[in-house]
Amino acid sequence: MSKQTYEKMLTANDTGETGGHQAGIHIPKSQTELLALLPYLDPEQKNPDAWLEMTDDTDVVWQFRYIYYNNRLHDEGGTRDEYRITHMTKFFRAVGAAEGDVLVLSGSPGSLKYSIFVRKAGHDLKPQSGKPVRVQLKGWRRVH
Repeated sequence: MSKQTYEKMLTANDTGETGGHQAGIHIPKSQTELLALLPYLDPEQKNPDAWLEMTDDTDVVWQFRYIYYNNRLHDEGGTRDEYRITHMTKFFRAVGAAEGDVLVLSGSPGSLKYSIFVRKAGHDLKPQSGKPVRVQLKGWRRVH
């Protein structure tokens, strides 16, 4: 199967710069292709999770927790119904991630092997014309 790549511009909250506590990077349910790339999490189970191994661009392997917080489906008065990748703080600190940088996640469906890196803000992409172009990302997007 072919490799898929997804990008997300990091917020200060994602990288821990705000000092607040957040339970990881949010993956909207509308990102069906990205969710399909990751392991299946059974919604019949309360808060199912899986550990992901992702290799960075220096060949260091990181472990992140992929979880479907779904108490809304299981508990009276439950409010959460969202996918997240957690345990990323150490990785973000190690690579010096900051607000405006871009998280890049790649993998092949069904392989359970992933790569991850952070592209620093200010690194313009160059289309075939050779002229720099700024890309402003909102949330996740698939790179084709």
